[in-house]
Amino acid sequence: MFDVIYLCFAALAWTIVGYKSAAWFRDRGNADLGLACVMTGGVATVFLFSAPSLYRWFDRLVGVANLAMVFLYSSVVVFAAGALVLLLRWTAGEGEAARARARAKARAAVGGVAVLWALAVIGFAVGRPDAVEHPRDFSTAYTNSPGVMLFLVLYLAIFGSSLAALGTLCPRYAARLGAARLGASWLARGLRVLAAGCWLGLVYCACKVIGFALSWAGHPAPWLSNGVAPLSASVAAILVLAGFALPAAGPRAAAWRRLRRLSPLWRTVTAGTPEVTMERAGWTVRWPFADLEWRANRQMAEIRDVQRGIRRHVESDAVDIARERARGVSLDDRQLAAVAEAAALRRGLENRAVGHVPAHGADSVVVVAGAAGGTAKGPATHAEGAELAAEYEHLALVADVYHSPLIETVLTELRQRSAAPRL
Repeated sequence: MFDVIYLCFAALAWTIVGYKSAAWFRDRGNADLGLACVMTGGVATVFLFSAPSLYRWFDRLVGVANLAMVFLYSSVVVFAAGALVLLLRWTAGEGEAARARARAKARAAVGGVAVLWALAVIGFAVGRPDAVEHPRDFSTAYTNSPGVMLFLVLYLAIFGSSLAALGTLCPRYAARLGAARLGASWLARGLRVLAAGCWLGLVYCACKVIGFALSWAGHPAPWLSNGVAPLSASVAAILVLAGFALPAAGPRAAAWRRLRRLSPLWRTVTAGTPEVTMERAGWTVRWPFADLEWRANRQMAEIRDVQRGIRRHVESDAVDIARERARGVSLDDRQLAAVAEAAALRRGLENRAVGHVPAHGADSVVVVAGAAGGTAKGPATHAEGAELAAEYEHLALVADVYHSPLIETVLTELRQRSAAPRL
């Protein structure tokens, strides 16, 4: 069971590494992204060597018992070193001189970690007393071996110090990002999840240290060192992976949700004007998750293109009538704006289909919640007055109410008003 669990997580982790590496190769100047690739690779290697069967297979291959543990912990140390460099970069300050100092400190930190870890590996080499494999109970099997204990204590010190520092700084950096962008971004969310993984990783370190102390005191607690500690480390590693994945996966998941909500409206409004569409049909058919953000942006832009083209087909008072009817059913401002825009959009498409052009057309059929006079000057003003995500949500609400009974009521009234002068 452990093999399946750890290898599945390893496969997921290496997928994230591959994705981030591809993004870094496209943007080689982004050092933070490069560090994220290295740190994610460290977590992926930990999952890989945590699988007991692979652990034993590797040791049989090299002919050294428990050498896989050195590679496993070395991967953790790589993660820790990357975290220290990331911390120094984030706290460097502004200006080239500050960045130069940060680079110098980063080289010193990595050098110090390398020296300490070399000493730890030497301790492992001279202190390993037998050739018995211990993939699940390594720390308790060698409690009385000074060399192995040096190896383990240095490992926990390097790992724990980096976790504490990263867990402290990530929420602060996330708060700065949230304040700068007027809301929580996916990067900020990822940093908070990463911080949670770091703090849970400290629980792992604490369990190991307490387990050592109890063993030395003559009260061994293998359930703590070999049970609680690995479990907390595994969950912490999953949270760390999630923290690294969220900045990339979050926007794509949001784009997928937008596509699902916008697509019915987009198909309806562009059916009569296929010339405005620019779908990448071939690739989309082969892989439906390709270009999600591009497709979501295109759908919104193409809906707006259609709206601009039908303004002259919409009566100038159509939006006001829709608003008045919407107020009668106690809708909030956002819902009211969506109803007004959906009614104007349907009326414009209906009139265009029969070639009807009212004497007084609407200035715009794009409606902004809370806007003075009820209508916006156009799509650009709407985009300037709100976050892009808010505009997506507004159009999604338009899609939700597009075929509602309330819209049918508004359209019936508009048809009657339009037909009355002809009687």
